[in-house]
Amino acid sequence: MTPGINSAKKAGIIHKVHEYSHDSSSESYGSEAAEKMGVPEERVYKTLVVSLDNNELAVGVIPVSSMLSMKFIARSAGAKKASMADKMDVQRSTGYVLGGVSPLGQKKTLKTIIDSSVEKHDTVYVSAGRRGLEIELSPNDLKKLTNGVLAEICQ
Repeated sequence: MTPGINSAKKAGIIHKVHEYSHDSSSESYGSEAAEKMGVPEERVYKTLVVSLDNNELAVGVIPVSSMLSMKFIARSAGAKKASMADKMDVQRSTGYVLGGVSPLGQKKTLKTIIDSSVEKHDTVYVSAGRRGLEIELSPNDLKKLTNGVLAEICQ
């Protein structure tokens, strides 16, 4: 079990864990997950950690088929600028390695912004905290577990 799965269990939310054989040569972890699970990319969400201009980290949760807008996430997080966070800062604050960062069960609670497109789906898939492991849950439960806010954060 990962901290992400444990947080879903502890909260008593309905979820399903999906495991697949991760290919380390894969260029896009999210696209690989969608393909191997036979799920449209629009329903698989990736977790991206950004550094804000006030030296805080924030999390953006967006469809793997989309690109994060630094301008939109900065505005949604109450900052002027955002950039992708340093790999070591991501691992230190979340407790997860890149490619397996879950928005759930992170070591340090970070401000989380979920792309509003999530509302189009009954369930979505996010990393469960390890490459090759996804957790399926409702958008409302994702929002509740991350204490996230919804906003348009894709380009």
